[in-house]
Amino acid sequence: MSDSAVVISVRNLVVRFPTRGGVLTILNGVNFDVLRGETLVIMGGSGSGKSTLLNCLIGEIHPDEGELIYRLPSVGEVDLHRAEPRTADQVRKRFGILFQSGALFSSLTVAENVALPLKEHSQVNKAVIDIVVALKLQQVHMLAHRNKYPAQLSGGQKKRVGLARATALDPEILFYDEPSAGLDPVTSTAIDSLMMDLSKKLNVTTVVVTHEMDSAFRIADRMVMLDQGRVLRIGPRSEFERLRDAKPESLASDADRLIHQFLNGAPSGPLTDAQGLSLYEKILDGESLATTRAG
Repeated sequence: MSDSAVVISVRNLVVRFPTRGGVLTILNGVNFDVLRGETLVIMGGSGSGKSTLLNCLIGEIHPDEGELIYRLPSVGEVDLHRAEPRTADQVRKRFGILFQSGALFSSLTVAENVALPLKEHSQVNKAVIDIVVALKLQQVHMLAHRNKYPAQLSGGQKKRVGLARATALDPEILFYDEPSAGLDPVTSTAIDSLMMDLSKKLNVTTVVVTHEMDSAFRIADRMVMLDQGRVLRIGPRSEFERLRDAKPESLASDADRLIHQFLNGAPSGPLTDAQGLSLYEKILDGESLATTRAG
């Protein structure tokens, strides 16, 4: 794989948080690449470390160890957490982020929310900003709601406005934090379709953090599964589809059986069985990681 195909390299990432009893390791040696133009889905259960990983990727949490290297045509190759503040800011300006709740400012209208990044980070005049805002709202089918306030919108509409704001500066990378959370199945499918459509039209690299499996399998090119701060598997969606649809008794490795249980939400398996918990600890300790692929 050539460096030109890789837009983000995560290498040996470690994050620790102090606790009353000592230190809690949230991410424990995470490694993977994000390829230019792909949609990579990062998944895992509650407490798996995926939210902490997202916060590292966008520069909100500084890792204790490891590298987080961005390769952007507009900036060059930069380790986000070792760069000078001005360079790190240049990298972050190439991100668009859709937060779980939409994170809209309640005192601003829909149009004003979308215009905010343009006012803060560009030198264009108001007439140009108004045109860009209209285009971005049209892309997410929210132009008719431009003068409404967030309190007047549904959950799905807030996500759409948040997506319009995330794309206002024409980012090179889009990050999504649980984009389907709190939405009904029909609205969730519509948001997924909109995400995929925008990714193609805008030619961006997309990283999605989610535990919603229906959404993950709709949108992913490749998938990463985290648990207890480590990468259990990374590979193409087809690999995870094969594991999801396999019969448990046909799976040869402890890691495969564990991932199968997670993907299907099964009540029994390595994640919950007493014997399985011991096997799971072995997987996390690396004794069975040889059976997984770094893909």
